[in-house]
Amino acid sequence: MKETLVQLFGTYSHTIIFIHVLSAIIWVGGMIAIRLAVHPALMSISDTKLRLKKLLAITGRFFNIVIPFITLLFITAIIMAMGMKFNETIYMTHIKEGIWTVMTINFIAMYIIRVKAQNFFDNNRLADAKLTLVIIPKVLLPINIVLGIVAIWLGVSLRGF
Repeated sequence: MKETLVQLFGTYSHTIIFIHVLSAIIWVGGMIAIRLAVHPALMSISDTKLRLKKLLAITGRFFNIVIPFITLLFITAIIMAMGMKFNETIYMTHIKEGIWTVMTINFIAMYIIRVKAQNFFDNNRLADAKLTLVIIPKVLLPINIVLGIVAIWLGVSLRGF
Protein backbone atom coordinates (compact mmCIF):
# COMPACT_ATOMS: atom_id res chain seq x y z
CA MET A 1 0.00 0.00 0.00
CA LYS A 2 2.75 2.43 0.96
CA GLU A 3 4.64 1.76 -2.27
CA THR A 4 1.46 2.44 -4.25
CA LEU A 5 0.95 5.79 -2.50
CA VAL A 6 4.60 6.75 -3.03
CA GLN A 7 4.28 5.92 -6.74
CA LEU A 8 0.92 7.72 -6.98
CA PHE A 9 2.37 10.84 -5.40
CA GLY A 10 5.50 10.62 -7.56
CA THR A 11 3.39 10.52 -10.70
CA TYR A 12 0.67 13.02 -9.75
CA SER A 13 2.31 15.22 -7.08
CA HIS A 14 1.37 18.51 -8.73
CA THR A 15 -2.30 17.53 -9.07
CA ILE A 16 -2.49 16.04 -5.56
CA ILE A 17 -0.98 19.14 -3.93
CA PHE A 18 -3.28 21.36 -6.00
CA ILE A 19 -6.39 19.42 -4.90
CA HIS A 20 -5.18 19.54 -1.28
CA VAL A 21 -4.58 23.31 -1.32
CA LEU A 22 -7.81 23.99 -3.21
CA SER A 23 -9.77 21.95 -0.67
CA ALA A 24 -8.22 23.89 2.22
CA ILE A 25 -8.96 27.20 0.49
CA ILE A 26 -12.60 26.30 -0.14
CA TRP A 27 -13.17 25.06 3.42
CA VAL A 28 -11.29 27.76 5.32
CA GLY A 29 -12.09 30.56 2.87
CA GLY A 30 -15.74 29.63 2.91
CA MET A 31 -15.83 29.76 6.70
CA ILE A 32 -14.16 33.17 6.69
CA ALA A 33 -16.65 34.48 4.10
CA ILE A 34 -19.62 33.17 6.04
CA ARG A 35 -18.40 34.51 9.39
CA LEU A 36 -17.18 37.93 8.25
CA ALA A 37 -19.53 38.75 5.36
CA VAL A 38 -22.62 36.57 5.21
CA HIS A 39 -23.44 36.29 8.92
CA PRO A 40 -23.26 40.04 9.64
CA ALA A 41 -25.43 40.73 6.59
CA LEU A 42 -28.00 38.20 7.75
CA MET A 43 -28.08 39.76 11.21
CA SER A 44 -29.40 42.97 9.60
CA ILE A 45 -32.64 41.16 8.70
CA SER A 46 -35.10 42.16 11.43
CA ASP A 47 -37.67 39.43 10.77
CA THR A 48 -36.49 36.52 12.95
CA LYS A 49 -38.18 33.82 10.91
CA LEU A 50 -36.78 35.10 7.61
CA ARG A 51 -33.30 35.55 9.13
CA LEU A 52 -33.29 31.99 10.51
CA LYS A 53 -34.65 30.59 7.26
CA LYS A 54 -31.85 32.25 5.26
CA LEU A 55 -29.17 31.32 7.82
CA LEU A 56 -30.24 27.67 7.81
CA ALA A 57 -30.38 27.60 4.00
CA ILE A 58 -26.94 29.17 3.58
CA THR A 59 -25.23 27.00 6.20
CA GLY A 60 -26.93 23.89 4.83
CA ARG A 61 -25.69 24.60 1.32
CA PHE A 62 -22.21 25.52 2.54
CA PHE A 63 -21.90 22.39 4.67
CA ASN A 64 -22.95 20.20 1.76
CA ILE A 65 -20.47 21.93 -0.53
CA VAL A 66 -17.50 21.49 1.81
CA ILE A 67 -18.08 17.82 2.74
CA PRO A 68 -16.46 16.52 -0.49
CA PHE A 69 -13.57 18.97 -0.05
CA ILE A 70 -12.99 17.84 3.55
CA THR A 71 -12.87 14.27 2.23
CA LEU A 72 -10.43 15.25 -0.53
CA LEU A 73 -8.30 17.09 2.00
CA PHE A 74 -7.88 13.94 4.08
CA ILE A 75 -7.26 11.66 1.09
CA THR A 76 -4.63 13.97 -0.39
CA ALA A 77 -3.02 14.46 3.04
CA ILE A 78 -2.55 10.71 3.41
CA ILE A 79 -1.11 10.40 -0.09
CA MET A 80 1.26 13.33 0.50
CA ALA A 81 2.39 12.14 3.92
CA MET A 82 3.26 8.72 2.54
CA GLY A 83 4.50 9.93 -0.82
CA MET A 84 6.82 12.66 0.41
CA LYS A 85 8.58 10.35 2.87
CA PHE A 86 8.73 13.07 5.52
CA ASN A 87 11.72 12.81 7.81
CA GLU A 88 12.66 15.83 9.95
CA THR A 89 9.29 17.44 9.18
CA ILE A 90 7.17 14.50 10.37
CA TYR A 91 6.21 16.33 13.58
CA MET A 92 4.72 19.20 11.56
CA THR A 93 2.82 16.70 9.42
CA HIS A 94 1.35 15.11 12.55
CA ILE A 95 0.39 18.53 13.93
CA LYS A 96 -1.38 19.35 10.65
CA GLU A 97 -3.18 16.01 10.70
CA GLY A 98 -4.27 16.70 14.26
CA ILE A 99 -5.53 20.17 13.40
CA TRP A 100 -7.56 18.98 10.41
CA THR A 101 -8.97 16.15 12.57
CA VAL A 102 -10.08 18.60 15.27
CA MET A 103 -11.57 20.83 12.57
CA THR A 104 -13.49 17.89 11.13
CA ILE A 105 -14.87 16.92 14.54
CA ASN A 106 -15.85 20.57 15.05
CA PHE A 107 -17.47 20.59 11.59
CA ILE A 108 -19.47 17.46 12.45
CA ALA A 109 -20.66 19.19 15.64
CA MET A 110 -21.72 22.25 13.61
CA TYR A 111 -23.52 20.01 11.13
CA ILE A 112 -25.44 18.25 13.90
CA ILE A 113 -26.29 21.56 15.58
CA ARG A 114 -27.57 22.93 12.27
CA VAL A 115 -29.77 19.87 11.73
CA LYS A 116 -31.17 20.25 15.26
CA ALA A 117 -31.86 23.96 14.63
CA GLN A 118 -33.53 23.10 11.32
CA ASN A 119 -35.85 20.70 13.15
CA PHE A 120 -36.75 23.42 15.66
CA PHE A 121 -37.37 25.85 12.79
CA ASP A 122 -39.53 23.35 10.92
CA ASN A 123 -41.64 22.94 14.08
CA ASN A 124 -41.96 26.72 14.40
CA ARG A 125 -39.82 26.80 17.54
CA LEU A 126 -37.89 29.88 16.41
CA ALA A 127 -36.46 30.78 19.82
CA ASP A 128 -35.04 27.26 20.21
CA ALA A 129 -33.61 27.35 16.68
CA LYS A 130 -31.96 30.70 17.33
CA LEU A 131 -30.55 29.57 20.70
CA THR A 132 -29.24 26.34 19.17
CA LEU A 133 -27.44 28.12 16.32
CA VAL A 134 -25.73 30.87 18.35
CA ILE A 135 -22.71 28.70 19.24
CA ILE A 136 -21.73 28.25 15.60
CA PRO A 137 -20.78 31.84 14.63
CA LYS A 138 -19.67 32.83 18.11
CA VAL A 139 -17.49 29.82 19.03
CA LEU A 140 -17.23 26.88 16.64
CA LEU A 141 -16.69 28.75 13.37
CA PRO A 142 -13.98 31.07 14.76
CA ILE A 143 -12.15 28.06 16.24
CA ASN A 144 -12.14 26.34 12.85
CA ILE A 145 -11.04 29.50 11.07
CA VAL A 146 -8.03 29.95 13.37
CA LEU A 147 -7.12 26.26 13.20
CA GLY A 148 -7.48 26.29 9.40
CA ILE A 149 -5.17 29.29 9.04
CA VAL A 150 -2.59 27.62 11.28
CA ALA A 151 -2.83 24.39 9.25
CA ILE A 152 -2.39 26.30 5.99
CA TRP A 153 0.64 28.10 7.44
CA LEU A 154 2.13 24.76 8.49
CA GLY A 155 1.48 23.39 5.02
CA VAL A 156 3.31 26.28 3.42
CA SER A 157 6.15 25.80 5.92
CA LEU A 158 6.38 22.09 5.06
CA ARG A 159 6.80 22.88 1.37
CA GLY A 160 9.69 25.18 2.27
CA PHE A 161 11.78 22.32 3.71
